Amino acid sequence: MKTKQLEQCIEELLLRADIGVSVRLEKKFPGGRMVGGKYNMNTHTITMYTDVIQAQCQQMFGSLERAEDYFAVVLAHEIGHAADPELRVLSEVMDEADDPYLRRLTALRIEENAWNYTLNLLPEAESKFISIIIDESLLAYREKVQDRTVTA
Repeated sequence: MKTKQLEQCIEELLLRADIGVSVRLEKKFPGGRMVGGKYNMNTHTITMYTDVIQAQCQQMFGSLERAEDYFAVVLAHEIGHAADPELRVLSEVMDEADDPYLRRLTALRIEENAWNYTLNLLPEAESKFISIIIDESLLAYREKVQDRTVTA
């Protein structure tokens, strides 16, 4: 992925969203997890982890042929978090809830809100491509709410 193309993608999506969030690029997410992007509510900043994005794209699609498209989808998702008017309240619910099931249900809602925004921000995205990414992203959240007896 070329930095100039990524910067063009960032500029275009930020223009579309018009929410005043800033974006920075880093290679790897600290801590070793495979996180492609992260929104910080306190600083209203998105950090995109380019090496992780490429690794995720390779893992999911078997090549880097669509890495820039994958980057755009992940960025749109993070912008979705930044644009979510419910995020602050939902985050407080997660922090204060004693019920692990309620926390898992709220985490799913936060992710679904961001993905719904993504679909509106990227109407030109190939539906099969974006659906694969969304389904994979939500799988763990959905599995955790299917069984009320699962802890944490």
